[in-house]
Amino acid sequence: MSQNVYDRVKMNPKYKELVAKRSRFGWQLSFIMLAVYYSFILVIAFSPSTFAQKIGDGVTTLGIPIGLAVIVIAFILTGIYTKRANGEFDDLTHQIKEEARSQE
Repeated sequence: MSQNVYDRVKMNPKYKELVAKRSRFGWQLSFIMLAVYYSFILVIAFSPSTFAQKIGDGVTTLGIPIGLAVIVIAFILTGIYTKRANGEFDDLTHQIKEEARSQE
């Protein structure tokens, strides 16, 4: 591709929309994950007895399922991003590529 094609893509309003949407969405999901993770760590640091509470008569404490939930939330957020990336973001990318090809 020539520099001319790159410049046309960068000037395309759909490209700017794609970059803005993808960036905003990525930051939102990152903030959610950081809030979940650091909340978990802060509870461990400042109130370890909260997660040390036993569940039932066994040896499992409250921290175990909550720690697993943190990991599951990470997978869920990854799935959410992937679903949107494979849908809306890929559609916009395809439109941008088609418009760049048609202008050649």
